[in-house]
Amino acid sequence: MSASVTIQPVATALSPQAENGDAIRLGGSLVYASRFALIVRDGAKVLERRLFSVREAMAVIGSLDGLLEREAEAQWTNLAKAHAPLQLGDRMIRLDQPQIMGILNVTPDSFSDGGEFLDKPDEGRAHAAEMIEAGAAIIDIGGESTRPGAAVTWEGDEKDRVLPAIEYCAAMGAAISLDTRRAGVLEAGLAAGAHMANDVSALRYDDRMRELVAASACPVVLMHAPGTGDDLHEGGTYDDVVSEVFDFLKLARDRAIVSGVAEERILLDPGLGFGKSLSDNLALINALPLFHALGSPLLVGASRKRMIGALSSEEPVEKRLGGSIALAMRAMDAGVQLLRVHDVAQSVQARNVWRGLRDAALTDFRGYPE
Repeated sequence: MSASVTIQPVATALSPQAENGDAIRLGGSLVYASRFALIVRDGAKVLERRLFSVREAMAVIGSLDGLLEREAEAQWTNLAKAHAPLQLGDRMIRLDQPQIMGILNVTPDSFSDGGEFLDKPDEGRAHAAEMIEAGAAIIDIGGESTRPGAAVTWEGDEKDRVLPAIEYCAAMGAAISLDTRRAGVLEAGLAAGAHMANDVSALRYDDRMRELVAASACPVVLMHAPGTGDDLHEGGTYDDVVSEVFDFLKLARDRAIVSGVAEERILLDPGLGFGKSLSDNLALINALPLFHALGSPLLVGASRKRMIGALSSEEPVEKRLGGSIALAMRAMDAGVQLLRVHDVAQSVQARNVWRGLRDAALTDFRGYPE
């Protein structure tokens, strides 16, 4: 038997005083976790599940044997780990509250806005400026569609698409993320003014990516996708999607660190919609607090995705704003630090209202003993 352990937050509180201090700040966010499940598995089979509070944590973790105890201790420490801000050029992106990453696709065939900004620098520049003005902390530029069935993009074409967009965003002083899985594109993008990498293959597609990310010291997002080749959606079958995505991201993070990527520059993304069914996506969204146990800031991209249509009478992409906001709010409630979205102004407004509610809860001491 090869057992593994995870510690999953299962209840949150509006403030630590609501639980008389028996709560931890989840991933340095404005979310406080008060109840937890320690789960021991053998593959997809649950061998043990114990519920506990913060005050009971050390006793429950100490009851485990050897390697399981050490892994549980590491996860417990990670759950309360505060993350340093991202330094992206002249911009410092704080990770103690949700930040909005605006999407700028310069592709002919992306599922939501394919062709809208490709070879249209004036429109792309205006859209980027609008997102920055609306409050986007980061602009994420992509030159290859990764929707199911999309054609593979030649590296030269990808460069031709993204480099002009990087240059005009850099001229605005934007913090820029480059959504690519190719080292040649990333290298050119960093030289043109990009600041971080967003790799949907978790540095697996191009053998040079780990070395380049380590050498450039740029922050990098590692995303889960089941496919190992051109089709990232291939092979999306799971016995337990939550534990398998958790294990994948843990391994991807560890491999990056061994390759020289600094741990504090790694962010993790569960890859909603990539080789996952509706039920897989729902399970991952409900389990988002668990991924803080990996010790890295989290990014979630649920904006306008297929699952929203599946849950709302097959609404087309352009009518999925309500579902996108609902999923963004769910991610914020889980302590997710970065939200990758198409609709920046609406998402920023939702975040600001969410933040106001959190701040009010933290400063409200009525009904609590002094």
